[in-house]
Amino acid sequence: KRHLQRVAPKARLDLEQLNSLVEDRDMLAENLENLVKKERQEGRQEGQLEAKQQTARNLIKLGVLSDEQIAEATGLAVDDIAKLRIEDKH
Repeated sequence: KRHLQRVAPKARLDLEQLNSLVEDRDMLAENLENLVKKERQEGRQEGQLEAKQQTARNLIKLGVLSDEQIAEATGLAVDDIAKLRIEDKH
């Protein structure tokens, strides 16, 4: 902004509009950064869920633990363990 005032002091520049563009750019950069953080967090959560489900499947295959025990070991709900057990039979 200072450079533009110095280079073209007599030119009609809308400096308020320039300020708005700079602020919009900064806001856009912040929003993009927040979106990336959110997507990474969701990706981590999805990965953790998949890992828990795979662990549960492995424990189901062993055939020595109840659904309640597998749920306690993995942090999944008993209903989810039952669904995995049914899926694995098909």
